Amino acid sequence: MDLLNTLVDKGLRRELPTREEALAVLATSDDDLLDVVAAAGKVRRHWFGRRVKLNYLVNLKSGLCPEDCSYCSQRLGSKAEILKYTWLKPDEASQAAAAGVAGGAKRVCLVASGRGPTDRDVDRVAQTIAAVKEQNEGVEVCACLGLLSDGQAERLRGAGADAYNHNLNTSEATYADITKTHTYADRVDTVQKAHAAGLSACSGLIAGMGEKDEDLVDVVFSLRELDADSVPVNFLIPFEGTPLAKEWNLTPQRCLRILAMARFVCPDIEVRIAGGREVHLRSLQPLALNIANSIFLGDYLTSEGQAGKDDLAMISDAGFEVEGTDQVTLPQHRVDAAAAARGCGSHGDSGCGSHEGGGCGPCGSGETAAEAVDAPVADSNEARTDLVAVRRRGAGTDLAPNA
Repeated sequence: MDLLNTLVDKGLRRELPTREEALAVLATSDDDLLDVVAAAGKVRRHWFGRRVKLNYLVNLKSGLCPEDCSYCSQRLGSKAEILKYTWLKPDEASQAAAAGVAGGAKRVCLVASGRGPTDRDVDRVAQTIAAVKEQNEGVEVCACLGLLSDGQAERLRGAGADAYNHNLNTSEATYADITKTHTYADRVDTVQKAHAAGLSACSGLIAGMGEKDEDLVDVVFSLRELDADSVPVNFLIPFEGTPLAKEWNLTPQRCLRILAMARFVCPDIEVRIAGGREVHLRSLQPLALNIANSIFLGDYLTSEGQAGKDDLAMISDAGFEVEGTDQVTLPQHRVDAAAAARGCGSHGDSGCGSHEGGGCGPCGSGETAAEAVDAPVADSNEARTDLVAVRRRGAGTDLAPNA
């Protein structure tokens, strides 16, 4: 297929595809799906080999968020029966992080629900970062705390944070359809603040909220323009008790095409399969590793993920290897360019991914729908609420985490 040959050539040269080419990837047929995956795989292997970066989420503060992000189980007015608790103590967060590191995670993502941190919250997270790094040698830390005020990114960087996550989630044109309490521009501003402070910028999207192909292409092009080091691709988990509970719009094939489009637009950037992979990719998760070079290990913020041991087995069985702490995630030219632009040493490889709003959550914050959803579905997809379970273990509980 001429389109795929062109996209591979452009990806190897780090050349931006046209919008028409990106849209054409999303419009390919299921008959061409394996060809699309193979083409994206050539670009992925050129820049990242067969390494898979593992990331681990620690939900520092769960639920009770004042923001109204429609997709989020922690949102204002959410009736989702998720865990709700206030700030974990630094040693509690460090112990939770240690479970992920022991399972092979290279990066720990510290997440807290809310519009954004107060200065006192930043102090609290700084203490947590110190505790995590003291007990887990070589680990990278990404913070995800919501909208940042002036000077807060610098303080997090000074405390030892390597990255900051804040997702754009969808296109600027449709952002007001999913959130009213803050704007798309607010999110862009926070990503820019993190970047300017020398933090590795992590920002991604959520697919499956009823958006058009044009919206998906717009947000991925915007993420490349922001020069994010990491782009988490989340797939909406329609939580019972949230406004998007009936939005079951994704198939495994559709998810693979979205990931491939993101890879072609962001060839040398960490593309992470984030929230919803177990729900929507299902048995095609191993195939997606040929496109993305990063995943989360174990559970998410408010929902349970695939067992950590199964994640590791999937990676091995698919012929990939877990990226070690002694390996650099990003290609050297990106590391060098970032260091030169910021006048500092090499910053963190890439950030965490996020499925929720405010500070809430990366990637796969885990939304939940405990009962079947009686609603029409697109692309012949079925509402698989049986695949979603509320997280009842790990951070904020007395039970061992899944890692």
